[in-house]
Amino acid sequence: MSFVETLSKSGLTPAQAEVYEALLTHGIQPAGSLAKKTSLKRGLVYKVLDDLVGLGLAGKEEEEGKVARFFPKHPSVLRDLVEHRRKSLKDAELSLDGVLPSLISNFNMVSGAPGVEIYEGEDAKEKVLWHSLTSKTEIYTYSDIESVMKMTPKVSLRYARERERLGIMKKALLLDTSFAREYVKGYFPSVTDIRLISAKDAKPFHSSMEIYDGTVSYITYAPDKTIGVILHDPHLYQVHKYVFEALWEKTAPLMVSQRTKADGTEPSGAAADGPPPREEGVYDDDEYFVRL
Repeated sequence: MSFVETLSKSGLTPAQAEVYEALLTHGIQPAGSLAKKTSLKRGLVYKVLDDLVGLGLAGKEEEEGKVARFFPKHPSVLRDLVEHRRKSLKDAELSLDGVLPSLISNFNMVSGAPGVEIYEGEDAKEKVLWHSLTSKTEIYTYSDIESVMKMTPKVSLRYARERERLGIMKKALLLDTSFAREYVKGYFPSVTDIRLISAKDAKPFHSSMEIYDGTVSYITYAPDKTIGVILHDPHLYQVHKYVFEALWEKTAPLMVSQRTKADGTEPSGAAADGPPPREEGVYDDDEYFVRL
């Protein structure tokens, strides 16, 4: 039974996998003898053996006047290689996320075409929200806050804390519903300004929109399906930015009575897309505030 394919998936090259399997099968061997037990050329086997020694999967036994012999080391080392590979991929993903907006922007300028990223399922929420943390400008948001808080209280809190830590400002327009009015009480952070827009005859739209840095993003919070879209296009960005600013100017700021707690004091802290700080309400097992 050959394990070359499985070993290759653990991070070894096909040649490394074949030589390591030969070591495991035949035990300690000179490189020349081992080469005859593989499909590889002798020179390549020597190089691969040195690679395996460096990876900790093989050892080298040398005695004066004798040909060096190689022996396999315990396969459990493969777990360390897989973990290292997983960490490297995660680091690469984070690095890519940091430069991807600039790469897309350059592509759009050269091609003249908008860039679109589409995500589905649970990943959609974090992918889209976390992308906005790259913003160098103030973020504008339309949000059905009731849907957001019912569907993603934990994700929203983590995002809000990180945005507050980075000092990224946000203006948020929320539908003026009884839920939103209750929500803004105990909720007036330094990095976010919230206004309520008339919701007469309006139905929940189960979604949110973020406008920032030449980008418009959307997340749906419908119970049956979650979709996230990041759209990079300077023209569409300008349209949404203009409409938001026009509506913002026509919407009254929150009155003190709308954002004070029951005892008449004004709270501080938190961020506009996550739950309020730990003061009152219901907490789940992970100590996240859930205002439902």
